[in-house]
Amino acid sequence: MDAVADIKAKLNIEDVVSEYVELKRSGRNFKGLSPFTSEKSPSFMVSPEKQIWHDFSSGKGGDMFSFIQEVEGVDFKGSLDMLARKAGVDLSQYQTSKSSGSSAAAAKAKERQFAAVEDAVTYYQKELLKHTPALKYLREKRAYEKQTILDFRFGYSPLKGDALTSHLIIKGYDIGELQKAGLSGQRDGRRYDMFRGRIMIPLLDPQGRPVGFTARQLVDNKESPKYINTPATQLYDKGRQVFGLSQAKEAIRKSGYVVVVEGNLDVVASHQAGVAQVVASAGTALTTYHLKSLQRFTGDVRVAFDDDRAGQDAAERAIPLAQELGIEMSIVRIPKGKDPDELIKEDVKAWHTAIESHQYMVDWLIDRIAGDIDLASAQGKRQFTTKIFGIIRMLKDSVEQEHYAQVVAQKTGSSIETVKDKLATQPLVKKRLKRVNSPDDKAVDREQRVREQHLLAISMKNKDVAKKLGNLPLDMFSEPARATAGFLQQHPGVSPTETEYGKMLLLLFEEYYQDTEDHELIYQVDRLLSRLVSTYTNIKKQVLANEMDDADESKQKTLLSAVKNLDDLANQFSAR
Repeated sequence: MDAVADIKAKLNIEDVVSEYVELKRSGRNFKGLSPFTSEKSPSFMVSPEKQIWHDFSSGKGGDMFSFIQEVEGVDFKGSLDMLARKAGVDLSQYQTSKSSGSSAAAAKAKERQFAAVEDAVTYYQKELLKHTPALKYLREKRAYEKQTILDFRFGYSPLKGDALTSHLIIKGYDIGELQKAGLSGQRDGRRYDMFRGRIMIPLLDPQGRPVGFTARQLVDNKESPKYINTPATQLYDKGRQVFGLSQAKEAIRKSGYVVVVEGNLDVVASHQAGVAQVVASAGTALTTYHLKSLQRFTGDVRVAFDDDRAGQDAAERAIPLAQELGIEMSIVRIPKGKDPDELIKEDVKAWHTAIESHQYMVDWLIDRIAGDIDLASAQGKRQFTTKIFGIIRMLKDSVEQEHYAQVVAQKTGSSIETVKDKLATQPLVKKRLKRVNSPDDKAVDREQRVREQHLLAISMKNKDVAKKLGNLPLDMFSEPARATAGFLQQHPGVSPTETEYGKMLLLLFEEYYQDTEDHELIYQVDRLLSRLVSTYTNIKKQVLANEMDDADESKQKTLLSAVKNLDDLANQFSAR
């Protein structure tokens, strides 16, 4: 038995899912509200018999590993590690080669580091209860409620030089392990704690496991920095750390967006004020790694950095990163001279308003640059357009590019033709335009994915319906629907229920169509086909139109022929 099979044998999928979704029995299955959409009627299904789940509102589904990947924002290895711990499965026993043996040893050493940091968090929490000035600072000066202090696991590091180190060595750790975990140091044969006399704020990974600390001075001292972080370790990398993500991810999924602030304590204040979809870049500039971590949960990122030159510069530097990843980034404008923590304490409604009044990043950038440059001068116009076009050329939608070309023309008092000429000199623009909404990008929207799943579910159980798939191009489908559609085209009477995707489609059919008459199934299929084909042909024609710009006469004839074929396909299904 392999690791995956062993874990599945020891865990029930309904038990795994029920830690995130409140499930209620519905016949042979369980049903609950989707954790991925803000639905009011439950359409999230779990089948203990098939050991699969399916969210009918978002079109997502799979086994317990795919569920953990979706809900925790991890890759397969991350879900394997999490479920192995839950099942009590030692993954190292499945590694047999010499190289695997060394990997197993490294994995065990890493787990020891996790355990050491966790024990340090607990120790610091207990020390906080003993230190009245530290508690007074958090409760009175910061105005944190008791539950907030517990939720974020605040602690206090004693002034004594090796208090934590001595405590952890008694628990069985050696000084080498503690140094590697960033908790202790050693100099001239003397060991010491990395943090002393500070408020301790644990830094967690996306699954909620402590990986390090941010430590704040309790008494301001200009001779030492106000904040210090755990040094880089195997567990902690400040360029990847997103503070508060483990506490915010559920709120992010439900709201559909995330707010990124600069300071960790800004996050704490916002969560206490009831706005939990807020995280921090842990005191560093936003990186690609930060954004990729957030993108696992949402594509709507709202940046709320301090309204000073440094904060604005940091937001501007993040815009190209967001564009490259296809993230919808916007700017939350904070009143001058304030940070989110101060704004929340002064007027929590103003914080809500600022978040809801976010400004799309390109509009914000245009306003900002226009305010810093003399647009009445030729030099100013050149500088302005050059800088703005560096962002506009990265936009993936041609209509959006057209919009901002007109905005720039109006701002500079130039003709739209002149502006487009300059924009066209940027070679990246046409490369991007050719990729707009290409089906080959596999960026099929949620509605399209749901429609194709319903179509295939009915096709699996109805041979006559399956035959209707024969004339459809396979690139109309996203994966893994594409593979299933191809199979059904070749075998219209056979249901591929041995795959996880096939089991999911079967669950969908049982939930929606089990007792439906054949004529009603045909009607549903015709409607689904009409919408699927219409969306597909429109996207393909847009791509072909973009290619026309650079095509010679021979290539244009080929492209026009392809457009005609698409029209024929659309007409074939339009009357259905």
